[in-house]
Amino acid sequence: MACQQQDAGRHKLGTAQGDLGNGYFLNPILGGDYPDPTIMREGNDYYMTHSSFDYVPGLVVFHSTDLVNWQPISFALRRYLGSIWAPDICKHGDRYYIYFTVAHPSGRMNFVTYADSPYGPWSDPIDLKVGNIDPGHAVGEDGSRWIFLSAGQRARLSDDGLSIVPGSLEKVYEGWIYPSEWVTEGMCLEGPKMRKIGDYFYYLNAEGGTAGPPTSHMVVAARSKSINGPWENSPYNPIIRTWKRSERWWSKGHGSLIDTPEGNWWIIYHAYENNFTSLGRQTLLEPVKWTKDGWFVASSGTAIERPLKKPLPSEERIDRRSKLGEFRIGLDWKFYKDFDTSRFEVNQGELILQAQGDSPGTSSPIMCVAGEHAYEIEVEIEKDEHTTAGLVLYYNSNFYAGMGFNQQRTLRFRQSILRTASRHEGGNHLWLRLRNDYQVLTGAYSYDGINWIQESWGLEMSGYNHNTLYEFQSMLPALYAAGEGKVKFKNFKYTSL
Repeated sequence: MACQQQDAGRHKLGTAQGDLGNGYFLNPILGGDYPDPTIMREGNDYYMTHSSFDYVPGLVVFHSTDLVNWQPISFALRRYLGSIWAPDICKHGDRYYIYFTVAHPSGRMNFVTYADSPYGPWSDPIDLKVGNIDPGHAVGEDGSRWIFLSAGQRARLSDDGLSIVPGSLEKVYEGWIYPSEWVTEGMCLEGPKMRKIGDYFYYLNAEGGTAGPPTSHMVVAARSKSINGPWENSPYNPIIRTWKRSERWWSKGHGSLIDTPEGNWWIIYHAYENNFTSLGRQTLLEPVKWTKDGWFVASSGTAIERPLKKPLPSEERIDRRSKLGEFRIGLDWKFYKDFDTSRFEVNQGELILQAQGDSPGTSSPIMCVAGEHAYEIEVEIEKDEHTTAGLVLYYNSNFYAGMGFNQQRTLRFRQSILRTASRHEGGNHLWLRLRNDYQVLTGAYSYDGINWIQESWGLEMSGYNHNTLYEFQSMLPALYAAGEGKVKFKNFKYTSL
């Protein structure tokens, strides 16, 4: 423990990856906006995906061999359907499936996509024509296939898993009733995940609401020897919860069990970081232990704030930020709502983007995930005469902050409100830099990428989060091109501070 505490003191919190390089890791395993994790194991390989909300390409699939270092390998959605919520990735027979919810102003429906390999290609999404949210795939003791849904409901799947048996939707579980004095957003029974372990089906759910008060979200468990119930709630509930607002991780919930080839068990879930909700819900990993009466428990509380021994050994430490300058669309970079392959071209680290709209909010910017408390991003921009272009931190089309430029002046954005800033002499060619220093944003520009001119403005942006703005988004570094013409972005750099 003394060694672990020493390492914790040296480790900078808020990093985008958790491998400490000494056989230990510090949560999060995926820093930044990676909510509603779902995970599966096939031999020595793990695959994981998350909610992608209004970002496309969506449902990015990650691969790992040690549960700590993750690399994006494919994406399952190529077009915008609506906001993508709470997927479940699984394999049945020789096929891989991702079940997910699409939230749209007209309602919420559940879909499925499938592939012969987690590396894709993935099929076009198929509408299951069943409501509720958060579908979780399960196979009964007789081989029957099901999706379990929010509010303790389930529906029977066809044998191929691509449709719902008509009339099969039913309520099977009431949830675990937590003490009335607990401060939450409400019952919000959702995020079902099913695992068959030994003689029992273990049925995990989230309760308490996914945001709001720090103590809201939680993971609860029930079990049965039959997929048909009855369901017995765990005497150790809640398995995961934030107990005090002083903890580093808030609103912990939406958990999935996963094992190692050696038979050790872990739970993976998401949480907001205390005072850094603008980063979104991050992916955390925690060991679980089995009790003599056949239940599992987690240490929870503040134990995950310290270094933990890695589940599996590995030599590779993956730094996904090193790939950002390659503009890997769909793996590292994604668009806001509108994904049109004719709009962009990527060639040897240069992104050429067709401008659209008249502001960052109407331009469908291209974005990546940030996971640090403090970082700088910079990029070289060459634009056509009738365009504006820039670098912003983007929450949604109504809330973003950062800078851009036209031919004469730099532009400043705050809560999507445009203000002109400095007069520049770069014409259509500038370098721009944003510095996010513990949620205080500043900007600078350069004519050569070496000598920088600091802008006089600065803004505090901790309020750019779901609890104030809704939509479950986060502040993501984004490149925008607005107006008429094309914009070339190159030499993109992301630097942790």
